[in-house]
Amino acid sequence: MATFLYKLGRLAFRRRHFVALIWVALLTLAGVGAASAPAAGNTSFSIPGTEAQKAFDLLEQRFPGASADGATARVVFKAPAGEKMTDAGNKATVNKTVKELAGGSEVASVADPYTGHAVSKDGTIAYASVKYKVSGMELEDSSRTALKDAADDARKAGLTVEIGGDALNAAPETGATEIIGIAIAAVVLVITFGSLLAAGLPLLTAIIGVGIGVSTVTALASALDLGTTTSTLASMIGLAVGIDYALFIVSRYRAELAEGRTREDAAGRAVGTAGSAVVFAGLTVVIALVGLSVVNIPMLTKMGIAAAGTVVIAVLIALTMIPALLGYAGRRVKPAGEKSKLLGGGRAAKKPARPNMGTRWASFVVRRPVAVLLLGVVGLGAAAVPAASLELGLPDDGSQPVSTTQRRAYDLLSEGFGPGFNGPLMVVVDAKDSARPKTAFTEVSDEIKGLKDVVTVTPPQPNKAGDTATITVVPNSKPSSTTTEDLVHAIRGAGDGIKAKTDAEILVTGSTAMNIDVSQKLNDALVPYLALVVGLAFLLLIVVFRSILVPLKAALGFLLSVLAALGAVVAVFQWGWLSGLMGVEQTGPVMSMMPIFMVGVVFGLAMDYEVFLVTRMREAYVHGEKPTQAVVTGFRHGARVVTAAAVIMIAVFSGFIGSSESMIKMIGFGLAIAVFFDAFVVRMAIVPAVLALLGRRAWWLPAWLDRALPNVDVEGEGLRAKDADADEDRELVHA
Repeated sequence: MATFLYKLGRLAFRRRHFVALIWVALLTLAGVGAASAPAAGNTSFSIPGTEAQKAFDLLEQRFPGASADGATARVVFKAPAGEKMTDAGNKATVNKTVKELAGGSEVASVADPYTGHAVSKDGTIAYASVKYKVSGMELEDSSRTALKDAADDARKAGLTVEIGGDALNAAPETGATEIIGIAIAAVVLVITFGSLLAAGLPLLTAIIGVGIGVSTVTALASALDLGTTTSTLASMIGLAVGIDYALFIVSRYRAELAEGRTREDAAGRAVGTAGSAVVFAGLTVVIALVGLSVVNIPMLTKMGIAAAGTVVIAVLIALTMIPALLGYAGRRVKPAGEKSKLLGGGRAAKKPARPNMGTRWASFVVRRPVAVLLLGVVGLGAAAVPAASLELGLPDDGSQPVSTTQRRAYDLLSEGFGPGFNGPLMVVVDAKDSARPKTAFTEVSDEIKGLKDVVTVTPPQPNKAGDTATITVVPNSKPSSTTTEDLVHAIRGAGDGIKAKTDAEILVTGSTAMNIDVSQKLNDALVPYLALVVGLAFLLLIVVFRSILVPLKAALGFLLSVLAALGAVVAVFQWGWLSGLMGVEQTGPVMSMMPIFMVGVVFGLAMDYEVFLVTRMREAYVHGEKPTQAVVTGFRHGARVVTAAAVIMIAVFSGFIGSSESMIKMIGFGLAIAVFFDAFVVRMAIVPAVLALLGRRAWWLPAWLDRALPNVDVEGEGLRAKDADADEDRELVHA
């Protein structure tokens, strides 16, 4: 592979006009496609295989036109001090608001508070329920605007009005944080390379790659039902790996220049060596992202595949466009160790150059491997302890900041009707196979009334055929509590006995039950996902490193860093440690998607750092250095670049911590702390310590497996052999 990529790098360097033209043409084509494609709405949301989804599908069949999974909104009214919602003036304002809400084109129904018994016992709080024909993810912005305008009109009349429900849940925008991330990345790259031009190349190629990827997703969104949220993960991961991959190749190019090679040869060797690592690092990220399909949540699968496509583009751009741009840059990209004149380069050295920080750190680690290893493992183990108390759930309006109207509506409903009112359960009774449907409906209702944590059970509401009914159950506890989850399981458990007696089937659905089912589905998928991703990557790393212990150490180190990061997330967002510093206003269960999301994203980035750092060590070892010296050599060449890449990623992810959306805040913190643990504790401390302790055994591979594995030549041994042949030819000529 190294020889092929070497030729590709030289070809791109020589034919830079042609290569640049191809990528500009692809960017233009993708941009035109995105601009001319029909506007795509938000992707449909479904969770195959869950009881809540099965109930939604049944309701669509038995209650046609009822929009069972349609968006909902609760417009909550509170009377001024000393007044009641039943006063004539307040009642007139509410009736006017209900009439205004009913006029929306996507509105299926609006329940009047006064005819629907939606006024609190003390008469101070009332609410109007709005049901939409489409889900919250498919709702048009005009419908959200109309909802807000109706609330504003009621506020002007003197009422306190807040809006809850999923109708206002628009997709979060992350453009500002991406710009902050790019700005920080630019600063780090300038410090790393000591050159504005060299720092600009990774940024330029990463932006072009993300532009092509996201534009392609936008162009195909309508045809493939990708939706507007699919490009979020693609842009974030594409930007991250795009900068990383270009960073590694530019850094290797400067190192080759420092060894006295011509610029074309240096470009070829940079792509042949660092480019080989880029290919395999990219493969690990693609495996992690495509592996999200095992969860069997269509939206998550599409997001993973779209992000994987952007990673592939980032790899191809790094292998071709970077050497082409290096050809354009010429002598303005300096060899390693030199700075541009603008940043202080060209001055006479006052004293001999001392070993860089990476060399000094690696030398310390190989002298004290046991102490470093114990300190790193114990430290991460301590950070991972809170993960044993991990509670998973999906955020509801109760986890929103108190500044939002959703949170204020949640609090008003809890005040007037109890905490469980914010998460009612919908019980669907399928009595199609029952000889006595009405009796079955009554028995189900009576059975539920006898369960713990039940406040209200509404009378069964049958369909026209009389074979299916819905029953609304209001719990006594808030939606995200474990008590409510226990109630859902209790209702489903009671259904077994009822089915035996009446042949009627009970299904529990609604947003609260759906959240519980999604959390369980994600939890059940975590182990298979880990086995698939880590297993495939383990096999891939065996091919790259031609070793059993090095890939095993890489996988175990990754698991340790993820557990430590999950522990930190639990400590902050579930226990409330440092919650004030992080701006966490409401503690509660950790988002159920967090573990699997962290595994996918962090695994890809962690293997990037592993491949780039350890391939340099493997390269030095293969070329004759002793194992401990190879570790130091790998750090001398790779530590600075890996550190820069990690700092960039931490800065990008940390930008999301400032979001007012609790879910985005949690993702930003979790990914940032995970990259910190993995890059600086696992890859920079534990990895060199383990390699120093193992010595030559680290690179052991059974002879039969060595013969069976393909020789991908990541270390560039073929290029070294080519150098030897060239030297021999020159000696013969001079002789």
